[in-house]
Amino acid sequence: MNESIIKPENLVYRRTPVLTDNVMHYCPGCGHGTIHRLIAEVIEEMGIQEQTIGVAPVGCSVLAYNYLDVDIQEAAHGRAPALATGIKRLKPDFFVFSYQGDGDLAAIGTAETIHACNRGENITMIFVNNGIYGMTGGQMAPTTLEGMKTSTSPYGRDIKMMGNPLKITELLAQLPGTIYVTRQAVYKPALVRKCKTAIRKAFENQRLNKGTSFVEVVSNCNSGWKLPPVEANKWLEENMLPMYPLGDIKDVK
Repeated sequence: MNESIIKPENLVYRRTPVLTDNVMHYCPGCGHGTIHRLIAEVIEEMGIQEQTIGVAPVGCSVLAYNYLDVDIQEAAHGRAPALATGIKRLKPDFFVFSYQGDGDLAAIGTAETIHACNRGENITMIFVNNGIYGMTGGQMAPTTLEGMKTSTSPYGRDIKMMGNPLKITELLAQLPGTIYVTRQAVYKPALVRKCKTAIRKAFENQRLNKGTSFVEVVSNCNSGWKLPPVEANKWLEENMLPMYPLGDIKDVK
């Protein structure tokens, strides 16, 4: 190969140094890997690698510390917002983010999530919603759709017995402490770019000390949904997005 053409402006793909060299364990087609890269790219482009602290709780997101080359603290299940609050108050000049799944953030961590957002903690919260508990066996989550089959709702979610799916993002948008609340996805290239823009904005809001920024990413769970990647993306588009439509929900200028 002609070494003279290997120039930064000619590279279509470059590995960001904020990602480690570890091989990712996520299932083929899972959105977690893409979201990790977007967070890493934003951190690199903002030049804040040494000033960023992440918080990863229990679930598929727990191994974020294995892939993002920043300081990361593991939290007990659902308690990431509380831990992120403590870190940010101790180190107000640092960029602090939590990275959580729906079973973690919208179930066992509902109280921590709501109260951190209501207080307007100056943190960024990344919320990956795939409508199911991914790591622990595919159980029904608060975000599981009506009629959706899981290991704990084998006949589908029955609203009369199990309640309605929880649109936690719309709920949080009503709180005075949230400054930016948005819902994105990463199953198409154009959506990946929009999601990166949203994550960048959420981190920039911390620099401006505005309050809580909340970025939901609607993703898939191929293993939990029992679908191959292409079919899982189609199912996401046809079933998840009507319930969880994409776009900014709240953006206080």
